[in-house]
Amino acid sequence: MTSDVFSELDLDGAVLTGTGATAFAAADFGGIVNQPPLAVLRAGSIADITTTLPIAATNGIPVVSRGRGHTSLGQAQVRDGLVVDLTALDEVHEITGDRVTVDAGTTWNSLLARTLQHGLTPRVLTDYLGTSVGGTLSVGGIGGTSHRYGVQTDNVLSLDVVTADGLLRHCSPAELPDLFYGVLGGFGQCGIIVRATVPLMTAPERVRRVKVYYPTVEKLIAGQRSLLADGRFDFLQGEILPADDWVYMLDVASYYTSPHEPDMDRLLLKTGFEASRDKVEDLSYWEFATRLDETVTYLEGTGEWHAPHPWPNLLLPDAEIDSFADEILDGLQRTDLGASGLILIYPMTTEAFGTPLFRLPEASTVYLVAGLRFATEATAEDMVAGNRRWYDSAVSRGGTSYPTGAIPFTSADWTRHLGAAKVTLAAAKQLYDPQNLFPRRFA
Repeated sequence: MTSDVFSELDLDGAVLTGTGATAFAAADFGGIVNQPPLAVLRAGSIADITTTLPIAATNGIPVVSRGRGHTSLGQAQVRDGLVVDLTALDEVHEITGDRVTVDAGTTWNSLLARTLQHGLTPRVLTDYLGTSVGGTLSVGGIGGTSHRYGVQTDNVLSLDVVTADGLLRHCSPAELPDLFYGVLGGFGQCGIIVRATVPLMTAPERVRRVKVYYPTVEKLIAGQRSLLADGRFDFLQGEILPADDWVYMLDVASYYTSPHEPDMDRLLLKTGFEASRDKVEDLSYWEFATRLDETVTYLEGTGEWHAPHPWPNLLLPDAEIDSFADEILDGLQRTDLGASGLILIYPMTTEAFGTPLFRLPEASTVYLVAGLRFATEATAEDMVAGNRRWYDSAVSRGGTSYPTGAIPFTSADWTRHLGAAKVTLAAAKQLYDPQNLFPRRFA
């Protein structure tokens, strides 16, 4: 099959062909996998997608949608298929008192900039805001407020989705719920999210951020567990950082609007905070939300932002996190993460989680463990192999993966990962993509 089947289409955007024009879609942020597509639809409108998908289906050309390509192991790639590039679908539509409708290609930083003009914010923001709305809603979307509000897929009111037959369908928990829950966290296996309506809440004006350093990972985990239970912080994370030895940092924040400033005595109580060692900073909400911009600029300067990123993302039950952390840190070298690498580690209660395809351990509290690796010294292959060992250990402890990262999955892994949700996903796929236009990941 050739890309000529798309050549006569009257589109608002364009179909790109040729190695040079499509090279960006053959790669992703991970920099590990490279799968050249047959063509790229640079969609200029939703109508471009509804027009093109039936032609791809008729000609047996597999289709994958792509936002900002921030996955780590080719999840937004398709060899000899059609990549639907959504980046031009970036309009923020109506903002009302408690919701916004936004195109799927819009980045979260662009969306936040617009909602803040109305004094509003999404409930959950990921750490890096350069990802697209449609991209994170296709996988989950974890952030420092997930301990209160779940993941981004738990904070969606409705979606517009183009299914394999080229139809634009509106879905929600009440309208076509099988499609709604089949695309949220579904990795594009049942349709392409093109527009979303998400709830908003009043944005704080400022953020009081606190960083506390602990001597051991056990003390960091214990501190996080205690703070999660008492709920005093709006934002709750933690990091394991390489230095001469490992550094264990609690990273928490309280949101506020003047004149109602945080009670610092209460915030710092029993955190182990030491003024001579630890840090408190006061930021605008926008400065805090975009805090990684400076880091990205630094990593672009060192070249690490463009190096391979074999990043694993795992979820562990609370009862297993201490032993798992000890295991992965045993013998871990700085070169195993790269010069600027680190490990994110923080807890979330699962009460606010409800996306069926976002798979969680069976526990009331889970810990995210994410290895932000940069393959500048060790090879990407060695790091991916290390990720697999982490994954196997996590699974043996009742853990799951957040599968945006660089952990190779077999069919058996997908079956185990999805559990009972596999039947629901398979039913939705049979209804909305019976020809398997969108590559099946759980066969």
